[in-house]
This record gives sequence, C-alpha cells and structure tokens, in this order.
Amino acid sequence: MAGIRERARAEHISEIVRLARVQVERDGASSLSLRAIARELGMVSSAIYRYFASRDELLTKLIIDSYDRLGEEVEAADAGVRRRTDFLGRWRAMSHAIRQWALAHPAEYALLFGTPVPGYAAPQDTIGPASRYTIVLIRLIVEMEGAGHRSADKVPVALRRDYARFRQRFDVAASDAMLMGGMAAWANMMGAINLELFGHLHNVIDTPGALFEAVVAQQGRLLVSGTAPPPGTSKRA
Repeated sequence: MAGIRERARAEHISEIVRLARVQVERDGASSLSLRAIARELGMVSSAIYRYFASRDELLTKLIIDSYDRLGEEVEAADAGVRRRTDFLGRWRAMSHAIRQWALAHPAEYALLFGTPVPGYAAPQDTIGPASRYTIVLIRLIVEMEGAGHRSADKVPVALRRDYARFRQRFDVAASDAMLMGGMAAWANMMGAINLELFGHLHNVIDTPGALFEAVVAQQGRLLVSGTAPPPGTSKRA
C-alpha cells in the first residue's frame, strides 16, 4: 500500500514540475504560481502544498533539474573526446554542448543564467548541481597543467584570494594563472551564448553560430595553445 502511495506522489510531483516548466516557458519564472498549477491539475490550491511547501521550493526543484541536465550534457560531450590529451577538442566539445543545450531549452537556460527571480534566494541545495558543468572545465584546466601547460600571465593581487578560496572549495591544485585563463575563456564563451539567447545580437550578427565558433576557437587558442609546453619539455608527474 505504501508503494502505491509513493508512486502516486511521485506521479503528482512529476506532473507539477512539468506544468511548472510550461508556465515558466510561457510566462517567465517570476510568474510561477502554485495556485495556477493547482487549477490546471483540477485540485484545490491547498492540496498542492502537500508536494511543494512554497513557490521557492518548486523553483529550486526546477533549477536543480535544469543544472543537472546541463551538467549531464557537458559531461557526456567531454567524455566523448576519446583522446584525453586533446585539450582543444575537449574545450570545443564542452562549449558547443552548452550552446546546443541552451538553444534547445532557452527557458531553462534563462532560468539559470538570466534575470534573477525577484524575492528568490537560491539555497545551498543548488550549489552541487550548479557546479557540475563548471567542474568539467576545472578538470580540463587541472589536467592541462598536469600535462605541462603553463601560463605566464600576471594575476592581479585582488584575484589571488578568490583563487585560494576556489582551490579550497573544489579541492583543485591548479595555479592562479591557469585558473584565470580558464575563467576568462569560460566568461567569453558564456557571454557569447547570452548575447545570442537574450537577443543582443539582433540586427548586429546574422550568423550567431559563426560568431560563437570564432569565440570558442579564439579562447581555445589562448587557453590551450597559448599555455602549451615547449617541444621536448618534460611533463609534470
């Protein structure tokens, strides 16, 4: 009997989440309403609170699910590059995976990277899922440095404390300069997606895909080729 109730509850939650996604896509995340979803399900408004205690709890569920889906796509793209020392190929694969997911799920992308929802503060539960896609890039940076890649760029003093906290949080051994290079590449790549998804290239660039490819190629050269060890240099163990 308990199993039947659990399945019924899971089905109700799944349907609530589905309708919430439809609502977010149609009206925007700031308009998410548990009462409206209850009406669509044909239940009294008080009943829906048995499944989600508040709008923010439902919004958190949507955010976590979206981050997990994005993370899965980026992880799969990176894993699909069979030669693990093809760092440029891995950078390109993960970058294009993010853009393809964004184009396929623009409302979800906007929920994660667009205008914050007024009055909503993301709880700690979102940190792990939100980190999944960035951990793929962090791993790339760490493996590049392990293979002998180095950056001679000077790191501003103001950033050194940030990178120290970053290393502690993610338990990584990458240098400040390599982290700065990785974050610069990430910021430029994500910026190109945001410009495209949020309409800022309208009447400016007719081929946003070509612009994105150019940004990814340029940042890849700076990140990978610009830090490559000289021929014959021994790799760090």
